[in-house]
Amino acid sequence: MNLHNTLTGRVEALAPEQPPEVRMYVCGPTVYGRAHIGNFRSFVATDLLRRALRYKGWRVKEVMNVTDVDDRIIQLAAKAGKDLRSFTAEHIRSFEEDRATLRMDPPELVPRATEHIPDMIGLVQRLIDRGHTYTADGSVYFKIATFPEYGRLSRLDVAGIRSGARVDTDKYDKEDARDFVLWKAKQDEPEWAQWDAPFGRGRPGWHLECSAMSMKYLGETFDLHCGGVDLIFPHHENEIAQSTCATGKAFVRHWMHVTHLLVDNETMSKSKGNFYTIPDLLERGHRPDAVRYLLSAAHYRKPLNFTWDGLHQAATSIDKVQGFARRLDEVDRDGPALAVVEEAVRMARDAFDRALDEDLNTPEALAAVHELVNEGNRLLAEGALTREGAARLRRQLESMDSVFAVLLPGEDRLSTEEQALLDARQEARRKREFQKADEHRKKLEEMGVILEDTPKGTRWRRKH
Repeated sequence: MNLHNTLTGRVEALAPEQPPEVRMYVCGPTVYGRAHIGNFRSFVATDLLRRALRYKGWRVKEVMNVTDVDDRIIQLAAKAGKDLRSFTAEHIRSFEEDRATLRMDPPELVPRATEHIPDMIGLVQRLIDRGHTYTADGSVYFKIATFPEYGRLSRLDVAGIRSGARVDTDKYDKEDARDFVLWKAKQDEPEWAQWDAPFGRGRPGWHLECSAMSMKYLGETFDLHCGGVDLIFPHHENEIAQSTCATGKAFVRHWMHVTHLLVDNETMSKSKGNFYTIPDLLERGHRPDAVRYLLSAAHYRKPLNFTWDGLHQAATSIDKVQGFARRLDEVDRDGPALAVVEEAVRMARDAFDRALDEDLNTPEALAAVHELVNEGNRLLAEGALTREGAARLRRQLESMDSVFAVLLPGEDRLSTEEQALLDARQEARRKREFQKADEHRKKLEEMGVILEDTPKGTRWRRKH
């Protein structure tokens, strides 16, 4: 698989050290609040990558961290009168719920920063021993002048950085690039956000956390590091510096970064009233599979413009594919699969594989899915499909769905009340009581269930 590498600025073949295993690290959530759809744009993209790698035959070991201690978390927890564990627990739980809602596969490992403080202390000590640090006001800082390659990932010109200038905050702009904090000395923060270390009581800097956890579980050099473009600087730039200087080895072979999500072509913010979480969308009546489809439909290196029309179109696209899958299940004509079926499958599979191989081109991969559906619908309309041919098309659709996770009908079921109304309508139609049947149909529509009468029976789907 070819994938854009932020470090080199080129689309390159992903070349893991120990094939067929790919060791992959994803910068996970910072749990001070519920993750929003912009966060999940990045998380769905990395889930698609992981699924695509497995589809191509790779064995993937994914580690996604949870940042459960940083400047903002400490401030908000203290304001709420809670310690770190009790404050972050609810946000970790909500992230896991939303991840499951969007049909994201759970990573093999989900380490929490606060459970790896000894590893972080050890990493700081290695940097101290190698001469890459200094101490000021009790805190330990990384001296970027000791790492000549600093700035390579983010294309940062380091010429203007003043020697000895320091920054203590977790996040800052390129214009404020300077020596960054590895270990923050105890100040006026709560005791529950402090740990003892040989170099003084305090807590880790944000950038240190991911270096310690990724190297613990994936090795000092690993294959793939993923995150949003907002993490390139300073987070990933600082990860490279401290990790490389601690080990004397290259840190990561391949860097993948996902571009921002916009809402109606504007950045998302609460002040603009365009800030949405996954529950916000569900409360408005939108389907989880439509949300995932929309987040998958744009190339990961291009901005994704979220609109309500786009979400409706995503639901329509899914209905088309899932409706096709249901119709395949109803084919009952005997006979072998026609050569035209095998040709349709081959062409769709080849186009799908090419799209994934060339920088995870999900729009082109979805186009291959819809081409297969169009050809299959044509064969269905002509009455040319046998059970064997339909099964062949469905197997190909299942293979594609191992990447997208929204193409096949889910386990959606009617409620007891909805099923009773549907049964009553069927009975009214059997008795030719069409006015009563129409009343039942309208009640179901009001409940969000749309009916479609076909020669082979009545189908239903959820309204979007």
